[in-house]
Amino acid sequence: MRALFLLLLLANVGFFAWSRYVSPPDAAADPLPLTRQIEPEKMKVVTSSEIPAPAPAAAPTPAPRTPTATAAPAAAVALKCMEWGSFTLADAPRAEKALEPLALGPRLEHRRTEETAGWWVFIPPQSSRAAAVRKAAELKSLSIDEYFIVQEAGPYRWAVSLGVFRNEDAAQARLAALRAQGVRSAQAAPREMVVPKVWLQVKNVDAPLQARLKDAARAIEGSELRECAQ
Repeated sequence: MRALFLLLLLANVGFFAWSRYVSPPDAAADPLPLTRQIEPEKMKVVTSSEIPAPAPAAAPTPAPRTPTATAAPAAAVALKCMEWGSFTLADAPRAEKALEPLALGPRLEHRRTEETAGWWVFIPPQSSRAAAVRKAAELKSLSIDEYFIVQEAGPYRWAVSLGVFRNEDAAQARLAALRAQGVRSAQAAPREMVVPKVWLQVKNVDAPLQARLKDAARAIEGSELRECAQ
């Protein structure tokens, strides 16, 4: 019994010595808290009212927008319908030929109408049909193809018409051009008559095409280029 008591006493002494000097410190407790402080003399106890409010969070910077490949729509181009005329049935082919370099295709249309012509340019009546044909041959030799021989009965039978016009200014312009080509016997005079006419209409005309149409119109004296009649 005594031996057991001594054995327990030695065990307690040994455990005390081990726990006091040998075992590692508890991880949850710091045995030397004061020695681990950083500048403890500068510590200050503050109240809740002295705690500064947290700074507001900065707004997130938006990600740069990636430019899209879609371009802004181009401004709409104003398109017009233009018509050039008016031409007699004999003169219309010449005007059409002047437009051939523009390659208008289906955009070119014809508008037929009847107009009262107040003036005409002509070579006075010849003595016979044969004489009128000879006069026409003279015109061809001067590179003049726009003419026709008047064949209906009346005071102007066997005259050679070189164009009919709505007003005197247009007739005089045609007469001046003929004289510049060497025609000496032609004259201009008033003559009331209803004449079938042709207007050449061009659809979907933009500004560059309109400029080219104006250039073509200058080639035929007395013709007019305008927006299509409504």
